[in-house]
Amino acid sequence: MKRLLPALLLFRAVFPAWGGDFPVITRLDSRDPVFRQYVEAVDLSRRLVYGKREDPKKLAENLRIYSYVLSDADDILSLAARCNIPYAGIATLNRISHPESMPRTVLLPSVPGIFIPETPSTDLEQLIVSSRDWSGGVIVTIEGEIEGKNRYIFLPGEDFSATERTYFFNTGFRFPLREYRITSAFGPRPSPFTGRIQNHRGLDLAAPSGTNVYAARDGRVAETGTDPVYGNYIIVAHDDNWVSLYGHLSAVNTVVHSRVGRDSVIGRVGSTGQSTGPHLHFEIRKNGQALDPGKLLFK
Repeated sequence: MKRLLPALLLFRAVFPAWGGDFPVITRLDSRDPVFRQYVEAVDLSRRLVYGKREDPKKLAENLRIYSYVLSDADDILSLAARCNIPYAGIATLNRISHPESMPRTVLLPSVPGIFIPETPSTDLEQLIVSSRDWSGGVIVTIEGEIEGKNRYIFLPGEDFSATERTYFFNTGFRFPLREYRITSAFGPRPSPFTGRIQNHRGLDLAAPSGTNVYAARDGRVAETGTDPVYGNYIIVAHDDNWVSLYGHLSAVNTVVHSRVGRDSVIGRVGSTGQSTGPHLHFEIRKNGQALDPGKLLFK
């Protein structure tokens, strides 16, 4: 790991969504005096970031944090446009890994840039950490009563790279195995048991029996059981009517209603049900319709 810089800015405020007192923007228009104040702060910081190219530490000294409760019509793109701040700053400060996972209350930075958490936990954060030179950043700590101290390396003026942007707008799914070989793709194929053409509703990922199976995305375990075709299986429900299915398992390591994340081991590769050898049958469904996981998964 690279050495963190010693410069430290401590905002002695608390997260507004969790009982705090950051300046609260009630509406995104000039009738709200706090929003007017925020816009003025953003305009000043943009001139410094994109004009004079000030030292990162000096730029970070202008950083102010505001809060805003989203309306039903708000999304991260409209919010960023209205605030004249890149969505990458909003996403990384609030640790949002995908547009569909917006919290109800968001923190708004007055200076454009990327916030890299000291302890990355999501795939997007890991991607940012592994692909960037963040040695020129400034350490910023935001203190919250409930969430505790959230410490970031702040890179003023930085934005998502093309790869980071692609991942952010991806459905957020990743392959459920860390090592695998695709042995059967999505779509029509001859059945290995009857020889007749059938529609294969997922991907078959070959791996040794007992290999860890991870949840492909944050979600809630909706169902587990045993099926004549799928064998031992798990179904995980995700936001916005997405569902993932994991079949032919040798073991199920979770229970119904459990919350799971991408780092959660939920089962083990096996060969139960209609299977010709150890592999994971993996499906992704949207509104009940099976879609090609190969086009949705982040590799």
